[in-house]
Amino acid sequence: MGNKQGRNDPSSGGQQEWPQNQDRPREEEERKEDSSPSKMRNTKSAIAGSSTPLRGSAAFKAGNVLGRPFSDLRQEFALARELGAGQFGVTRLCSRRSTGERLACKSIAKRKLLDRSDAEDVRREVQIMHHLCGHAHIVALREVFEDKGSVHLIMELCEGGELFDRIVQRGHYSERAAATLCRTMVLVLQTCHSLGVMHRDLKPENFLFASADEDSPLKATDFGLSVFFKPGETFKDLVGSAFYVAPEVLRRNYGPEADIWSAGVILYILLSGVPPFWAETEQGIFDEVLRGHLDLSSDPWPSISDGAKDLLRKMLKQDPKERMTPLEVLNHPWLKEDGEAPDVPLDNAVLSRMKQFSAMNKLKKLALKVIAESLSEEEIMGLKEMFKSIDTDNSGTITYDELKAGLANLGSALAEHEVQQLMRAADVDGNGSIDYTEFITATMHLNKTEKEDHLYSAFQFFDKDNSGYITVEELEQALGDLNMQDLTEIIKEVDTDNDGKIDYDEFVAMMRGANPPRTAAVAAKAAEKSSS
Repeated sequence: MGNKQGRNDPSSGGQQEWPQNQDRPREEEERKEDSSPSKMRNTKSAIAGSSTPLRGSAAFKAGNVLGRPFSDLRQEFALARELGAGQFGVTRLCSRRSTGERLACKSIAKRKLLDRSDAEDVRREVQIMHHLCGHAHIVALREVFEDKGSVHLIMELCEGGELFDRIVQRGHYSERAAATLCRTMVLVLQTCHSLGVMHRDLKPENFLFASADEDSPLKATDFGLSVFFKPGETFKDLVGSAFYVAPEVLRRNYGPEADIWSAGVILYILLSGVPPFWAETEQGIFDEVLRGHLDLSSDPWPSISDGAKDLLRKMLKQDPKERMTPLEVLNHPWLKEDGEAPDVPLDNAVLSRMKQFSAMNKLKKLALKVIAESLSEEEIMGLKEMFKSIDTDNSGTITYDELKAGLANLGSALAEHEVQQLMRAADVDGNGSIDYTEFITATMHLNKTEKEDHLYSAFQFFDKDNSGYITVEELEQALGDLNMQDLTEIIKEVDTDNDGKIDYDEFVAMMRGANPPRTAAVAAKAAEKSSS
């Protein structure tokens, strides 16, 4: 694993001067020579940094960064060798004492957080990683600890190294291999943007391979510069890494389209082995980015397909309004596999989760509501931001019209009856609007059911007499508005040993498994309610 499971290095000021013994390539032959792996390798220390200037002073005391009681990481995890280091701390191999599971521990030293803004960046990074949980191509955050000296992020271990290092080893990729990697990167952006997150530091160092295998999954990491955004919101702070920064970021007026530019730069490097905008100094690179001349004619571009070059031109449009969206990139002919569209989610992530929630029986919905009420602020901050953006009148509830407008702003075109169906599903208490807890319940990722304490608390909510079983009578007390036939059908769905009640193992299997096929009676009841 490379050092990018460590924190960004904002003190580096982004691209540093190219080493003295390397002349800037001025002619096509020089450019060709410069695309060699050894030349690319020498750029690594330069382009790994962030353009964010160092802020604050050493007098700042971080204190309690996450606003939670301190906890002892070492009681649960054994720390091993260092995997990488950054300005704010180190990443180490670690293992869970109870199971031996190997993970990565990213420790951010609080003494190196020089002002409140640095501490807020750490909080936001944790919040965003919780918010993006469950995506196959995003490094999973498992647990977070804070003690007197550090904040520790326990993450999925990626042992295949950085995408950057594989580019260095290969020089450049074949078109098919580059298309596969680009598709993964843009799938990540599709999810991030639909969940209201802008990455802001997309680069090959921030993509890790899960293993050393040639066909290993690629996973995005390092959300230390990422932010939550609302549709139409723009940002002015200069962040990112010089080679990958979009022109509108340099002009200090940008939105999520800047991420697509960065992905386009990565695709250019995958295909050619060199960055599209290059100079000896950081300012020189910025000037080239703003000038926007895209070289698709010198070697190796004559041997690269027109489709690849067409996609690059559309991802690297100077005007962000003319730039492709993630979904448009994913549907570009060059990215399609064997002439077929790739596995692109047609729904944004929020809509997809709401549809999944609407298919659940009422027992599972209510159990998820119990879990939602127990989640920490850092786990639900992303959804809280989304709730606020949809609740446009700040009433604390989402009406039908607000839900319809909010999903439209997220890029979903739904018919009236589809919005009504989602509204009814999320409105668990049936009062005609979606309150904050109901929204969190319907849109949180189901990996929240992986935690044993969450599941046990939810089971106890139903098991009123602490017998270790949920009976029909207890379901009737909890679910209220369902008749006895519906309650019996729910029991049958979950009761695998046919003893007429639900034990804890059966409850866990229901919560962690896919939604069971509903019986004819329950399906008919749902259809009747939908048509009424």
